[in-house]
Amino acid sequence: MTPSAPSSRPPAARAGATSALTPIAAVVGFLVCVELASGVLQGYYTPIYTDIARHLSIHDADVNWFEAAQLLVSALVVPVLARLGDQIGHRRVLLLSTAVTAVASWALAFAPNFPTFLIAWALQGFYVVWLPLEVAIIHRRTTADERRTRSAAGVLVGALELGVIVAALASGALVDSIPMTVLLAIPAVAVTGALIAIWFGVKETATPAGGRIDGAGFGLISVALGLLMAGLVILRLTGPADPRPWLVIIAGLAAFIPFARVELRAPTPLVDLRILRGRGQWPIQLTALLFGASVLGAQIPLSTFVRTDPAVTGYGLGADASTLSLLIGVYVLSLAGGALTYPLLARRIGTRPAMVIGGGAVALGYLLFLPLHDSMLQLTVNMVIAGLGSGALVAALPAAAAAQAPPTDTGFVTGMTNTTKTIGGAIASSVFAIALSATGSLDTEGAAESAHPSLGGYLVVWTVCGVTALIAAIVLAVHTPGSGKLAS
Repeated sequence: MTPSAPSSRPPAARAGATSALTPIAAVVGFLVCVELASGVLQGYYTPIYTDIARHLSIHDADVNWFEAAQLLVSALVVPVLARLGDQIGHRRVLLLSTAVTAVASWALAFAPNFPTFLIAWALQGFYVVWLPLEVAIIHRRTTADERRTRSAAGVLVGALELGVIVAALASGALVDSIPMTVLLAIPAVAVTGALIAIWFGVKETATPAGGRIDGAGFGLISVALGLLMAGLVILRLTGPADPRPWLVIIAGLAAFIPFARVELRAPTPLVDLRILRGRGQWPIQLTALLFGASVLGAQIPLSTFVRTDPAVTGYGLGADASTLSLLIGVYVLSLAGGALTYPLLARRIGTRPAMVIGGGAVALGYLLFLPLHDSMLQLTVNMVIAGLGSGALVAALPAAAAAQAPPTDTGFVTGMTNTTKTIGGAIASSVFAIALSATGSLDTEGAAESAHPSLGGYLVVWTVCGVTALIAAIVLAVHTPGSGKLAS
């Protein structure tokens, strides 16, 4: 008899491979718990935005303040937390951000009024840094293995979307049967569980790079982003005809000039513009900025559109919270499908073409809303197409950024994909709020009518989402040379 062929690798090598894989699998398992909690935060509230608005005695259009406030806080803290992850350790910063998110989530449940609720909601935005830090942890543990990092990122995003589905279905089912305080405490429990998982299951990856936070850079970017977002908020309040918000917005944009000069001179900048302007980075970061408009800015408008009564406004589906949660579940399944199939597609055709296809799918899905928005079937088809592309990009962006960065800056570049995405979402959210209440929130004439935006406002939302995604796909296709991988 012919003996079976032995393995080409010696036993020691095989054992080493197994021992190398096991810690990664264990860490990913604990990080899955964190992404499940992230999914709860991103999916739980969506079916009940209208109920929260009634609970706080505010109009539907004012719900957009939640998103704008949270995205602004995220845009400010993510660069600092991402850079801190490289300097003091990614696990430590993951613990810190999760602890803040847990406190904010508990505060939401017991907030006595709209201003308190808004502050807690804004602070909950610390969770946005979780996925970039997790990708950085995995990238370090796999010794910069792009394929394994990409696969792990797909698993984490799949867990995130599973959390979104379960949370959306749960809130839609529970909203009419339990008090609002108890209903809002459930996400706080999930985030507290994630904090425990990080504490016991995730160890620090490597010796941190050290260094100091660029205080001057943080101060300048805070001023620039603060002025920009303040201008957009004033624009919401007074309407686009008032020149004052435009002056504040221009001042915010101008403040980025001294910020860029300081960062280019700093030895350890908060935002390393030299890295970001590299051929392998800027297309990814610009894609994240444009992608933020749809993946972050469009969630609340879609929710309020589906729940709007067509007998009153002439548009909408008049769905209740449980029906909306089912629609969200289908959408999120498509997100998970896009995230899990992206690594397979990228392995077959290359990173760049796979990302281009993802951006194209997002554009197609949202542009289909323009002619097709009169039935649940039409909305479902549109959202599935957009969801497949969105899931692919959510998984692709941090992994692609990490693959094109020096080992000491993986936390920074992965965090910047979320920062730019968050800024894009914040700007889009403000624009959408204006489109859905074009006269400004301070115009109290016809208050009953202002509770229901016009159909034209929703058409603006879908057009912006589709066009920005299309531009992102074109940028990736044209400005990332190479046969498949993004250029460094």
